[in-house]
Amino acid sequence: MNTRIGILGYGNLGRGVECAIRQNADMELSAVFTRRDPENVSILTEGVAVCPLAKVMEWKDKIDVIILCGGSATDLPQQTPEYAKYFHVVDSFDTHARIPEHFANVDLTAKESGHIAIISAGWDPGMFSLNRLYAGAILPEGRDYTFWGRGVSQGHSDAIRRVEGVKNAKQYTVPVKEALDAVRAGENPELTTRQKHTRECFVVLKEGADAAKVEEEIKTMPNYFADYDTTVHFISEEELLKNHSGIPHGGFVIRSGVTGWEKENRHVIEYQLKLDSNPEFTSSVLVACARAAHRLAREGGAGAKTLFDLPPAYLSAMSGEELRAKLL
Repeated sequence: MNTRIGILGYGNLGRGVECAIRQNADMELSAVFTRRDPENVSILTEGVAVCPLAKVMEWKDKIDVIILCGGSATDLPQQTPEYAKYFHVVDSFDTHARIPEHFANVDLTAKESGHIAIISAGWDPGMFSLNRLYAGAILPEGRDYTFWGRGVSQGHSDAIRRVEGVKNAKQYTVPVKEALDAVRAGENPELTTRQKHTRECFVVLKEGADAAKVEEEIKTMPNYFADYDTTVHFISEEELLKNHSGIPHGGFVIRSGVTGWEKENRHVIEYQLKLDSNPEFTSSVLVACARAAHRLAREGGAGAKTLFDLPPAYLSAMSGEELRAKLL
């Protein structure tokens, strides 16, 4: 039985979900819902309806799981608990500090309505979270390290574009090689924020803008750049479009720990992602989680879940017999 998917929001993430559905034979796209005029939204899948968001309730019995592709700042805190009243849902809420609050809000409505709602699915939170859990369970005496990049931070890029005098910009988060090498060597260093990552900015100025003023405002921006060694490159619009049009990302989760009666043996567990497209990879995780949501729902489950709560087998299209024969 195929899982019928609805996509709510058709930006980079929604388009990535559409592509991922095409690569999963047990999934089918039923409808796309948008706040824009559907006449102006062109999707890739032929024969699939593009509907205004106001008509989503008309699809209540025609969709198994809705994948919510809005942003974490304002969309998902409102959308996920609301749509969990009527559908099984999956989101990629990624504001780490607010995940407990978001989980509680979603869990309340999902349990009341008898729906499954998987939140914070992606790679961090998501796949990186799982690897931190696995590694910490195996090596309880140790320390976690997470490095992001080299990759584009969409939130930081947007923050630069809001600086007066900036026409366009991309920002890359870059792990500090010396810190990464020390962790991989099992040295368990104490690292500050500044010691773990640098930030590299490529900025197109508006005509007449003061470069020195823009650079100073970027480097001193609280919560974004003030705590990091930041380099600002001023380039042309043509160079930005030619060399910085993609959305790559990735990173490393490393657990350095010890075993033995006297803690004499050191071990390092490392998980790495190298992504050409951040939103497309996140979308692929969302689609796997939609499969798990549908399976949990068929078993009568309800409430909010994270990747921590999902049996790994439920993410895979393979049967238990196939998994044991091919992967175990």
